[in-house]
Amino acid sequence: MESLLIMNSYILALLILPTRGWRLECKVPPRIRGWPLVGESIQYALLGPQKFISERMEKYSANVFQTAQFGEKMAVFYGPEGNKMLFTKLVRSWWPLFVRKPLYFPDFDEGASMDEITAVFLSSINNILSPEALKEYILLMDHLAREHVESEWAGKEVLDVLRMSRKYTFGLSCRFFKNVVDDELVRKLAKYFDPVADGIYCVPFDLPDTAYNRAIKAGKLLREELMKLVTERKNAMLMENPSNNKSFTGQDYLSQLLLVTDGKGKYMSAKEICNNIIGLLFTSYETTSTVVTFVLKYLSELPHIYNKVYEEQMEIANSKEIVQSLKWEDVQKMKYSWNVVCEALRLMPAGQGTFRDAITDFKFAGITIQKGMKAYWTTYTTHYNPEYFHEPGKFDPSRFEGNRIAPFIFVPFGGGRRMCPGKEYARLEILVFLHNIVTKFRLENVSPRKLLHVFSAPMKGVSLRLIPHKK
Repeated sequence: MESLLIMNSYILALLILPTRGWRLECKVPPRIRGWPLVGESIQYALLGPQKFISERMEKYSANVFQTAQFGEKMAVFYGPEGNKMLFTKLVRSWWPLFVRKPLYFPDFDEGASMDEITAVFLSSINNILSPEALKEYILLMDHLAREHVESEWAGKEVLDVLRMSRKYTFGLSCRFFKNVVDDELVRKLAKYFDPVADGIYCVPFDLPDTAYNRAIKAGKLLREELMKLVTERKNAMLMENPSNNKSFTGQDYLSQLLLVTDGKGKYMSAKEICNNIIGLLFTSYETTSTVVTFVLKYLSELPHIYNKVYEEQMEIANSKEIVQSLKWEDVQKMKYSWNVVCEALRLMPAGQGTFRDAITDFKFAGITIQKGMKAYWTTYTTHYNPEYFHEPGKFDPSRFEGNRIAPFIFVPFGGGRRMCPGKEYARLEILVFLHNIVTKFRLENVSPRKLLHVFSAPMKGVSLRLIPHKK
């Protein structure tokens, strides 16, 4: 039953494989195509990404092999060399149609739009994720985390950590990236985001009352609400200074997008802005909440790890006045806690991997990757490799002490020119939230021992019993 559930969570409704042939003169990756219509998608779903790829890594030595997934011929790269290659400018981001459909507007152009979104995202997000901006934001992060824990966690005996973590991270993202302070609007947006997040990776049959159908409907309503928000913000900017939008002082991501122009001075359309906002919100909504969930899961199961984190966090808490908020300097002291987060990311990465699209022909390990070919990389090829991590199945935060890990081996945030620009934001968000949980509760896992981990989120959730510390 569980195997069937995993298989269904991956794609059974796949497009027929493209028929364009490979150039005969090129040495292409070793081919493992699988079944005529679905390729190796079912094998991938049944085995899981780690076993699926490791079996092929043992069979081939080229650090890349060819498979068929999501209706596409796809090169799977592995090892630090493969990771490094897919973090270059030779490839661009790509997502299967079934992922794009619930999220973006129907006229979303995959090729040009992904390039534009990436360029605009980097230029705009760097303005609000600078160290100076984040230092100022920690006070608000801590305030919202404390408020969330007191209202949603305190007084509860058992709760679903993923659901609660999503609520916190989404509210924080709305405040930080869109400056949305209306709790009612945040709840409305979250109401639409929940079915999108829950259904986007289910069987992509757009039939009545299926999870995927609910995701598509919710995505449409979400885009409508965001379009209203974009229009309202634009009007507010014009009212502040009708003659010159660029004098507007808003520092959130939405305001920055409204000010961005291309080389010809053209502003982004409302739909383009919405696509940017949706991509950012979905990423922060899913990944950070998943990381928090697994960190708390490990702390609930490993008392000796929890005790060290608790000791570190209480030392920081006891050094402050009762109502004093966390500061930048406090978060920098959370070294062991961050090592714990990194080890959780190694074992259960928020994103198991991602897709790329080759924008030109290039060679890797003596093999030609042709323009237009899809590529896939996964953290498992290095995160679980005993060559890089001794006893890789063991939870050991000491691995991250000092600078012992070589580049392109620990890659939950990408690497090189494709390093996630939100890495520092995520670090602060996770550690501030962890501080507010650990200093108030001891945790006990009451979930089934076996968790299904499909794409990023644990399918069965993580239920924890909260045991308040004695005052």
